[in-house]
Amino acid sequence: MATPVQKQKAQSFLGQVYQDTLAGIGGLFPEKVKQGFQAGVDLMAPEARAELVDEKGERILSSIANYSTASPRFKKELAEVKGITLREKPQEFLGAYAARLLTDVGTDSTRHIYWRYNHPMAIADVIAEKAAGPMYKEFNPTQKAAIGLAVGAPTAASLGVFDITNPGELFRQKGFAQNYAEQGSEDRRESGQPGLELIERMFLGRQGRPLKYETAKEDIPSLTKERYTNYMKNYYQDKGVTGLGLVKFTPENLQGEPEARIVGFPIGLQSVGALTGGSLALGSAMKSQPPVTIEMKGTKEIKRRVPGSARRAAGITLAGSLAGGLAGNLTNRAIASINNNPERLPDTLEYQPGM
Repeated sequence: MATPVQKQKAQSFLGQVYQDTLAGIGGLFPEKVKQGFQAGVDLMAPEARAELVDEKGERILSSIANYSTASPRFKKELAEVKGITLREKPQEFLGAYAARLLTDVGTDSTRHIYWRYNHPMAIADVIAEKAAGPMYKEFNPTQKAAIGLAVGAPTAASLGVFDITNPGELFRQKGFAQNYAEQGSEDRRESGQPGLELIERMFLGRQGRPLKYETAKEDIPSLTKERYTNYMKNYYQDKGVTGLGLVKFTPENLQGEPEARIVGFPIGLQSVGALTGGSLALGSAMKSQPPVTIEMKGTKEIKRRVPGSARRAAGITLAGSLAGGLAGNLTNRAIASINNNPERLPDTLEYQPGM
C-alpha cells in the first residue's frame, strides 16, 4: 500500500508531465495564436463578467454568461475589449476562438441551447414570456404556471403531434403510426405499449412516422398519391432552410394544410394562431393589471397583487389563445378545401401503371 509521501510524489510527477505536455502542445502554435487564446480565456474569466442593465431596468449578462461559440456577443466583445478582429489580427482571432471552442465543448454551452430550444413549445414559452413583459415576473410560480398554460395548452393541442378527438387510439394523429407499434405488424395504428405511447406523445411531443399510403388513406380519404409522395419527400429528404433539416416547410401536409417542422416537430397555422393570439392577449392583460401593493415586513418589501388578478390575466390570455387557434383552424380548413377540391385532384387513372 502506497504511503502518503509516495502518493504526493506520484501526484507531483503526474502534474509535471501534464504541464510539460501542455507546454509541448503550446510550442506547436505561433506566439500570436497563443496570445489570442489567452485573450479569449481572459474575456471569459469570472472576474470579467459584465453586468449590464437594459432600458427597462432588467439585468442582462454579457456573452461570458454562456460560452457558445455561436454567440455573436463574443465576437463583438473580442473586438471592443481586446481589439481582436479576423481582418486585422487573424492569428489572435483564431486563438481566441480556439479557447472559446474548448470552453464551449467542456461546458456543453451550445448543446444546452439546443436542448433548451429543440421543441416548438420551448420556443413558444420564450415568446409568451417576452410578450408578457417584466410585470409577469411579479406573479408567484403557481400563478405564472396558470397564465403560461393559458397560452401553452391551446398551442400544444394544435401542434399536430396528437389528436385530442382520437382517445381510442391514444390520441394518435391521423396518417401517422404509433411510436410503439408491434414490430412487423400489418397495421401500425395499434400500439403495443400504451403507457409509453401516451408519455411519448403527450409529454415528449413525439408524433410517430407517416403510415404507408394505403393505411394513411383510410385515415384521410381525401389523400392522393401525389400529395403523399410530395409529403414523404419533404419529410425524409428536404434539408430545409438551414441545410440540416432543422427547419423546413411544406405547403401541403397529409391533410392538405401548410405545415412547418422545427427540429422534426410539426407546427401549423392553428398552433401559430393560438400562440400569436395568446401572446398578444397576455401582453394586453399585463398592461391592464392593477397596481401592486407594497407592504413592509421589517426591512423587507413584500409585493401583493389584487386577489384574482392572476385568474383575470389567465382568462384574458386563454380567450386570446382560443380565438387565435380558431382563426388558424378556419384558415387551414379553407386551404385544405381548395387543395382537396375534386376539380384539382388528378384522375385515378394517372396512378395505374401502363395508363
